[in-house]
Amino acid sequence: MINKITGQKNGLAFAILSIIFCFSCSDKTNKTNTAESAQNEEYVWTDLIDEDLSKWDNYLSFKHQLGYDGSHPKDSLGNKIEPIGLNQPGYDVFTTVIEDGKPIIKVGGEYYGALATKEVYENYHFQLKFKWGDKKWVPRENRLKDSGILYHSNGEFGVEHWRSWMLSQEFQIMEAHTGDFWSQATSAVDIRAYASESGLNPMASESQPYLSFGEGGEAGKYCLRSNNYENGPDEWNTLDLICFNGNSLHIVNGEVVMVLRNSRYVNEEGVVVPMNKGKIQLQSEAAELFFKDVKIRMLDELSPEYSNYF
Repeated sequence: MINKITGQKNGLAFAILSIIFCFSCSDKTNKTNTAESAQNEEYVWTDLIDEDLSKWDNYLSFKHQLGYDGSHPKDSLGNKIEPIGLNQPGYDVFTTVIEDGKPIIKVGGEYYGALATKEVYENYHFQLKFKWGDKKWVPRENRLKDSGILYHSNGEFGVEHWRSWMLSQEFQIMEAHTGDFWSQATSAVDIRAYASESGLNPMASESQPYLSFGEGGEAGKYCLRSNNYENGPDEWNTLDLICFNGNSLHIVNGEVVMVLRNSRYVNEEGVVVPMNKGKIQLQSEAAELFFKDVKIRMLDELSPEYSNYF
């Protein structure tokens, strides 16, 4: 009888201790998972906006006029007008405002130019949100509002048609055209797209074979996105740019609108050079707009969700 009672007491004590141990382990595991999750989240995404835009340089060129043809702008006496240049004070084209405790980039748009990251990036997922402001300037007063994300940006500013930006690939931000592609300077890339016909622009489609765009390409320097997924004029839009080993995806509000591969450029000697990394530029192009939640994370590989497009 005594042995049975003792055995029951020992068994009960062991069970209680086991339960306490399990709860303790579970609590530690949950805390560890939570900490690891927070740590991983912090590691994965890097915010690129602060109130002083300390992670960016800014370059301003000109107030372009109607009829601009790509030649160096001149004053009324025929003298060349010099671009404003890099990080010049006194021009409030790129400023920040605080909303809900977070900084938002305001792009005034009056001058052509760009914010450019100080860092060079390769193999990444870049994300931002944008919405349009109300103002437009010459030469776009009677045209669609325009801007863009220029990626794999290299070299000097002012080397393309508008004398405002670096050699790069463009993820266009434009009313009803967000996600389009433009080649800047001598950049080139292959895009899954329908070929142009009867004056129509080439149009991206993931169902189509690749066409060559940009310098030396048979399809021209411009490709239309597959569809218009932009939100209303007063709403925020989320843009995702995936870049990995020379391949890229343009994603608008969760929809893939363009598949691109084999990013490259043609150098001064006419040699084709891979262009897989560079700075990121945000354009000022005669229209007011706002950017927020600008962030980036590095990629070691493409997920099946993205790699299947290639």
